[in-house]
Amino acid sequence: MNENELSNLIIGLSIDVHKSLGPGLLESSYKECLYYKLKKEGYFVEKEKPMPLIFEDVKLDCGYRIDLLIEKKVVVEIKSVEALNDIHIAQVLTYMKLGHYKLGLLINFNVVLLKEGIKRVVNKL
Repeated sequence: MNENELSNLIIGLSIDVHKSLGPGLLESSYKECLYYKLKKEGYFVEKEKPMPLIFEDVKLDCGYRIDLLIEKKVVVEIKSVEALNDIHIAQVLTYMKLGHYKLGLLINFNVVLLKEGIKRVVNKL
């Protein structure tokens, strides 16, 4: 399954989670529910995947963590904020660059319609 097919699946399951829970909960609630749904569907999902920073040939553990990494291909960063802004997109792009991933999804569950809270982020490797 390629990144685009995976992203469509992830978005569909995210919409299911949002329909069940609605907006206004903590990010961790949405992350756990989406993780559960993806695992239930049989996908390989890494939760809170550590992302070390390489600086001048030194590997630094700075505490960066990807919320969800699906099938070692798609980075998912979950938010529950009033509005997404450029720093959120930069965060996803940084994780993608550090891990050499092509596609990321930034999903803000704190919206009335989830499709308004989803941003696709593409890393042109």
